[in-house]
Amino acid sequence: MLAGTFSARAYSFFDTLLWIACLNLLWVVFTLLGLGVLGAGPATAAAQILVRRRAQGGAAPLLRTFATEYFKNFLRANALALPVMIVALALAMNWNYFAGAGDLVSQLIAAGSFVGAIFLAGVVCYLFPMYARYELPVGQYLMMCSRFAVRHLAGTVILLFISAAAVYASRALPGLIPFFSIGVWLFVTGWLCDRFFTANDESLEALAALQEGTAQEQALPETSRHGAGRTPARPARTVGRGAPVG
Repeated sequence: MLAGTFSARAYSFFDTLLWIACLNLLWVVFTLLGLGVLGAGPATAAAQILVRRRAQGGAAPLLRTFATEYFKNFLRANALALPVMIVALALAMNWNYFAGAGDLVSQLIAAGSFVGAIFLAGVVCYLFPMYARYELPVGQYLMMCSRFAVRHLAGTVILLFISAAAVYASRALPGLIPFFSIGVWLFVTGWLCDRFFTANDESLEALAALQEGTAQEQALPETSRHGAGRTPARPARTVGRGAPVG
């Protein structure tokens, strides 16, 4: 029994490892297909959609599904990724320019750029996992991710730590980049974000149900509340697919 359990877990681990390696390779290939700048966003969107499907226990042909999602989301994913790239480039240029200066104002601008870059990194960790889960107007994703990153600081710190560890491992062992670094980061952050979003949705649903029950109780006539001792049935709530997170 124990041997069977160990074998199943070992098979699952190596199967996931192989899946991550293939995902990493596909991300690199399709990013290069879009000449880097125009390919990174759609490749990341396709990868996170696949990560979410796998986290839910779904199975699909990796190459065909990745290619389908890449081209299907090419425009919307670039509409998300390009503004982030522009802001990241501006922050990096500001930091490089002002960090070398010795005056106080330049140092404050450099520090502000550094803090802004950290915040942007936290937002980016949520961006494409949220895109893979929710149907929102493109302009709302960054706003919702920013709110989520601030309201759920513990999760944001975890995602930033994982991102920093991935960058450090890639710099220490550059040979990991074509095979595992990006795929592991996409898989772990996507899996964690899906758990964070699920917990948040369940919390919002419970709060909404509690508020609805309280409102109905307050609306009942006094005789209905205390006269017959009966509890009126509460109508079931319908939660729409793709509801924004709070």
